[in-house]
Amino acid sequence: MFEHVTPYAGDPILGLMDKYAQDPRADIKVNLGVGVYYTEDGKLPVLECVKTAESQIVNPPRPRGYLPMDGLPGYRQACQDLLFGKNHPAVVEGRVATIATLGGSGALKVGADFIHEWFPDAKCYVSDPTWANHIGIFEGAGIEVAKYPYYDPATIGVKFDELCEFFKTLNENDVVLLHPCCHNPTGVDLTRSQWDVLLQIVKDQKLIPFMDIAYQGFGDDMDEDAYAIRRAVEMGLTVFVSNSFSKNLSLYGERVGGLSVVSPTKQEADVVLGQLKFTVRRIYSSPPAYGNYVVDTVMNDDALFRLWVGEVYEMRDRIREMREKLQAALSSKLPERDFSYFTKQRGMFSFTGLTKEQVIRLREEFAVYMVENGRMCVAGLNNANVEYVANAMAEVLR
Repeated sequence: MFEHVTPYAGDPILGLMDKYAQDPRADIKVNLGVGVYYTEDGKLPVLECVKTAESQIVNPPRPRGYLPMDGLPGYRQACQDLLFGKNHPAVVEGRVATIATLGGSGALKVGADFIHEWFPDAKCYVSDPTWANHIGIFEGAGIEVAKYPYYDPATIGVKFDELCEFFKTLNENDVVLLHPCCHNPTGVDLTRSQWDVLLQIVKDQKLIPFMDIAYQGFGDDMDEDAYAIRRAVEMGLTVFVSNSFSKNLSLYGERVGGLSVVSPTKQEADVVLGQLKFTVRRIYSSPPAYGNYVVDTVMNDDALFRLWVGEVYEMRDRIREMREKLQAALSSKLPERDFSYFTKQRGMFSFTGLTKEQVIRLREEFAVYMVENGRMCVAGLNNANVEYVANAMAEVLR
């Protein structure tokens, strides 16, 4: 009965990790593919704030009841405080509808389903390039997806003028998927002044901004990384925001994300919240409880929150250190080339400028794994492997 079903080609990033796991060169192989933060000793961290929260959650053990469709109130409040700032007027006025979701991916899915239901003619535009699953999620919701100009390989920057002119051609209620900070996969972000210009075009064209922030705190700091979101709300825009705690709480498998929709009035926000809950009911009914309790505990305890912010900044600073060391090592080996872009980019990812052929050489000859478009997860570097990776990159770049 399934003869008509076509094979799944596999996810390019997750499939790469399967190849990495099967590679027998355990003494030299380096994983720079998957978007996960690793410590200096190459391990997935369990944050101290999370350890404390978990000890509180399990002692005494609590019943495993269903959560509300929109998640724990404290969890939802934590999302709003981080994204918009505590006591933001839009939050105080009740104009922000927020739900807990199955990670950032779940937030994108619920938001895409909502948009397809209530704005059926809307198209979605994503940056060129973007995280590949952005396209898959919106297309899976039945929305036509196209790309807008973004990354300029010639300058290792943004095609900002071209980007602005493109946005001016879009139709009312078209969706523009934006990365407020730590752009995935390039690591190249807009400046404050560029955001101001672009968001004014979004407002003038009556577009729907959908901001996906998965790395808050890994760029500059918690507040600066949310600049584009807060500026959009300040300008009176109706905005969708998907956020994730996977990276900055190192809770990848707990699927902890959120979707917030800022509306013009409280009445509209209440209606939107009801429809978001209905969308959740039709997909998975309610979010997982354990991750909700951990986030609620950490974010709403002053001491744990301060501890968490400090731990995030330690991760951020280690990534910056690895960027600097990789740049210095490559510059010493290939002094005729400019590698300053490694320290100009922000967050976990870097567009290395390597071609597909060079990336394949890295994998086959040196057991250094990264995505074939040249995206590298900088968090996979450490003091023990950064020189080896620099040597391998220099070899394929010669």
